[in-house]
Amino acid sequence: MDRMASSMKQVPNPLPKVLSRRGAGAGVEAAERESFERTQTVSINKAINTQEVAVKEKHARTCILGTHHEKGAQTFWSVVNRLPLSSNAVLCWKFCHVFHKLLRDGHPNVLKDSLRYKNELSDMSRMWGHLSEGYGQLCSIYLKLLRTKMEYHTKNPRFPGNLQMSDRQLDEAGESDVNNFFQLTVEMFDYLECELNLFQTVFNSLDMSRSVSVTTAGQCRLAPLIQVILDCSHLYDYTVKLLFKLHSCLPADTLQGHRDRFLEQFTKLKDLFYRSSNLQYFKRLIQIPQLPENPPNFLRASALSEHISPVVVIPAEASSPDNEPVLEKDDLVDMDASQQNLFDNKFDDIFGSSFSSDPFNFNSQNGVNKDEKGHLIDQLYREVSGLKAQLENFKTESQRAVLQLKGRISELEAELAEQQHLRQQAADDSEFLRAELDELKKKREDTEKAQRSLTEIERKAQANEQRYSKLKEKYSELVQNHADLLRKNAEVTKQVSVARQAQVDLEREKKELEDSFQRLSEQAQRKTQEQTEVLENLKQELATSKQELQIVQGSLETSAQSQDKWATQIAELEKERGSLVNTMASREEELSALQKQLEDAQLKLSSAQESMGQLAKDQRKMLLVESRKAAEQMVQEALRQLEEPALISCTGPADHLLSTVKSVSSCIEQLDKSCSQYLACPEDIGGLLHSVTLLAHLTSDTIAHGSTTCLRAPPEPADSLTEACKQYGRETLVYLASLGEEGTLEKADSTAVRSCLSKIAAIGEELLPRGLDIKQEELGDLVDKEMAATSAAIETATARIEEMLSKSRAGDTGVKLEVNERILGSCTSLMQAIQVLIVASKDLQREIVESGRGTASPEEFYAKNSRWTEGLISASKAVGWGATVMVDAADLVVQGRGKFEELMVCSHEIAASTAQLVAASKVKADKDSPNLAQLQQASRGVNQATAAVVASTISGKSQIEETG
Repeated sequence: MDRMASSMKQVPNPLPKVLSRRGAGAGVEAAERESFERTQTVSINKAINTQEVAVKEKHARTCILGTHHEKGAQTFWSVVNRLPLSSNAVLCWKFCHVFHKLLRDGHPNVLKDSLRYKNELSDMSRMWGHLSEGYGQLCSIYLKLLRTKMEYHTKNPRFPGNLQMSDRQLDEAGESDVNNFFQLTVEMFDYLECELNLFQTVFNSLDMSRSVSVTTAGQCRLAPLIQVILDCSHLYDYTVKLLFKLHSCLPADTLQGHRDRFLEQFTKLKDLFYRSSNLQYFKRLIQIPQLPENPPNFLRASALSEHISPVVVIPAEASSPDNEPVLEKDDLVDMDASQQNLFDNKFDDIFGSSFSSDPFNFNSQNGVNKDEKGHLIDQLYREVSGLKAQLENFKTESQRAVLQLKGRISELEAELAEQQHLRQQAADDSEFLRAELDELKKKREDTEKAQRSLTEIERKAQANEQRYSKLKEKYSELVQNHADLLRKNAEVTKQVSVARQAQVDLEREKKELEDSFQRLSEQAQRKTQEQTEVLENLKQELATSKQELQIVQGSLETSAQSQDKWATQIAELEKERGSLVNTMASREEELSALQKQLEDAQLKLSSAQESMGQLAKDQRKMLLVESRKAAEQMVQEALRQLEEPALISCTGPADHLLSTVKSVSSCIEQLDKSCSQYLACPEDIGGLLHSVTLLAHLTSDTIAHGSTTCLRAPPEPADSLTEACKQYGRETLVYLASLGEEGTLEKADSTAVRSCLSKIAAIGEELLPRGLDIKQEELGDLVDKEMAATSAAIETATARIEEMLSKSRAGDTGVKLEVNERILGSCTSLMQAIQVLIVASKDLQREIVESGRGTASPEEFYAKNSRWTEGLISASKAVGWGATVMVDAADLVVQGRGKFEELMVCSHEIAASTAQLVAASKVKADKDSPNLAQLQQASRGVNQATAAVVASTISGKSQIEETG
């Protein structure tokens, strides 16, 4: 903090005028804020840049002062969030250095403002951890250290960012509780372990056989170690004091692990301090303490008085070695002359200049006598002797200074030679970069050509896409036409049925008319015969009458009345006969008209039947041809895409290919059956068209899956699979061509297509990823072992909860005891519910294996359903692990050192794990199984117990908060 104060005095306030006008109004405050943010942004960007040089102290100090000015780190994070830390390792390394300084010397609110970015730092650490060269591993370890530092200060808010504490403050941090001191020591060990890992990794990344500390790249990596050395010195001192305190309260055997870990870290820290103190870079910036030869003996309490706290000293005006002046050879000569002049001037001051010009002028105006002269001579001799001694000392010191300067000259000459070597290396690198630039220009030209070709390919691909869209539209149109034709066919069939019914009705009416005509004819014949008979009778009677007339002509007058009567009767008979003749003529006309209508209907019916038959036959033939053409175009398009790998932008697993091959085999079998049905009944063409279309789609998918599988397969199987896909496409085209012609439909053979599919399936089987190296009999044993292990974990967790409950009842009282009993009781109920769930899961699993394996063994069943088995194992592990974690969280809550939220989160995780176990068991279970119902009932019990744990936790938390 003294250094901080001196730094603040040395650095002028960047905003003196703005800060002095704070009360001038809202506009002035906005201007102040804008000026401050601009200054901070410039300083942060200058401190964190991509140049491989150490962070300048003045920029870092400005960033630190900015946090004290705004009482936080909002501006710092707003600027840092715009930096590409994930893409430049040097930038990320310098960010870590500046952020470390802010956590140590910045405002205390820097930690609070930075906690929200803790997860982002963890993600960035994992990302840089994948880069094994350069600054990748350094950034990953430094980010882990910063996260550990943030977590440590969050858990222990009494510790300031620079870790400077007195012994009294250290005792207050532990709250006079040995358990707190024990946990605090473990956290310090973890913290120091991260510091040492970064220390060691930086040294391992440097070439220690060269003067790396005088190069900018070496200084960039070494600069953050100053903060690490400051942290390590305090952490080492505090761990020693805490271990002595723990050994005074706890048995030595209990702390054996602490002593072993301290000894390991002591050895590493001593070695790293020693190596750092020998580097030229650190000699100018920091005085590194050296640890004692042997570690402290914690088993002897008096050894605490022998402990000396390591103190790191930073000079007030420490500067970078790049800014120190270098003494040349001429300066050495001038220094010797200046030292000689210094001696002469000192001699003149003592004896006077006149004495130096005339030292033996004893008869001068002084007027001294002989005794006084002798006394003066003796005094002068003594002073000359003293001056000679001083002169020897000056000479010795000057010689030592000369030797030091000569050594410095040698070092500078070595550095100069190294700089010349670096310059030569830079020249070579420049030539190499120039050559690379030429090569990159060529590559750029090639890239532009490739870009143009890619543009052409994209254009072709777009054209192909348009063509495919047109084909798809044409196919949709064909499908629509097919549907319309089928609809028309149904209508025509309906019309034919109506026509047939009409024909039947006409035949029935014709028969009725014929019967009626026959009856009328017979009736007319009967009436004609009767009339003929009547006429014959009348003729006979007329003849008789004529004879009688001739007989009785004589008596005409007497018979005139009877003659008139007979004449009237004859007229009536004649009239009746005419009407019968007219009726018979009209009946004959009606019969001829009906016969003509019947003949016309028969002609129309026969022509309609002929046209419908021909139309249906032509339509079926056209549909089959168009479907075959569309299928051939789809297969040809798939083969063309197989020849153009640039159009394929994804890779696929071999199991997808095998699944598609099985679908194609089933489709070919259905297609053969549809061909047979079509040949037997040409009207039944729907199944054949559906099979042809499905075969085209599945063939296209098979070729596409084959091409994507080739991208992730080894070269030799990939070539074989590509050739097999091509052969399969060609054979499919031949097979489809045989389906489109009537003469070759009966001879269509799918043997060659099936052979190609078998070859593709064989290659796909070879490319399937191999699973775990677990034997069939071991997989079943692993399921039983995991279920048994889960049961054992639940039993152990139950026992631990009972033990914690006993301890709480023995040591706690009042509200704390009530809360602990409620929480532990709900946890016990949850463990019991989980135990019931596991038993139900075992019963259901046993039922699934017995009902699903058939004649196979349980091991073969597990091996056949390996994915289901692995899911069951994973779910069982998750349940056991969740129970263990929840018991640990409950233990911490009961002890008062845990968080209620962690216990609630563990409860939710257990509920999720049991749901996963139920889902894994339910996949192959019968939905009507009573064991499945029991498992679901047990799952509901677990959910209710989980809710009880959460409710008791929330209630306990609120109760404890209310009581203080």
